[in-house]
Amino acid sequence: QVHLVESGGGSVQAGGSLRISCVASERAYSSYCMAWFRQAAGKQREWVSSFKLDGHTTYADSVKGRFTTSRVSVSEENAKNILYLQMNSLKPEDTATYYCAADPGSWSCESERYEYWGQGIPVTVSS
Repeated sequence: QVHLVESGGGSVQAGGSLRISCVASERAYSSYCMAWFRQAAGKQREWVSSFKLDGHTTYADSVKGRFTTSRVSVSEENAKNILYLQMNSLKPEDTATYYCAADPGSWSCESERYEYWGQGIPVTVSS
């Protein structure tokens, strides 16, 4: 089975930092790409960042230089597969529900065509 479970969201003031986590089942974790997306109230979901198996990461222009995606494998972190999103210098416009996703199949890692999605976790940045 495939499981993606996000945690670590919450509220922070502008300029602050948060780290959100996505615990993934082995099948999800072994997919070519994992990614973070977000959806603000009343807006379409948007891609935030992707992490490829070769370690290459990509970021949306709106978060580049402020957000960092990383992965920790089973052997490194207490037998869990975890995708992290470290968010620094947060802005009110970063307020959204953040989703973890895995396995875009033959689609681009930056597309929305991911097979598996987490339930989402809210992040609120106040000014």
